[in-house]
Amino acid sequence: MAAFGTVGMVVAGLFAARATTRAAAATSEATRAAALAQAEPSQREQDRAAFEAIKTELKSDLAETKLEVQRVRGVLWSISRWALALRDQVVDLGGQPPQTPQDVEDYYRTGV
Repeated sequence: MAAFGTVGMVVAGLFAARATTRAAAATSEATRAAALAQAEPSQREQDRAAFEAIKTELKSDLAETKLEVQRVRGVLWSISRWALALRDQVVDLGGQPPQTPQDVEDYYRTGV
């Protein structure tokens, strides 16, 4: 009978150890899930802050690019007027100016 009692205690101990391991795993998984759920709003705030920083930088870059394009267009028009004045001088002096490059002709014709 004592042998049955000892075997019974060992079997009960194995079942208890197994249940404890499963309970620990379930508790660990629940803790991890709770931590993720709690961290989600914070992560979203961090993501939103990063997005806003990127958006602000892109807006700044776009504004700078627009100003540079305006400046380059102004220089282009100044050079264009200057080149036309030089062409007229060459013609007035009886010369023949060189042929206008095709991309310039296309630009004057289409504006692009």
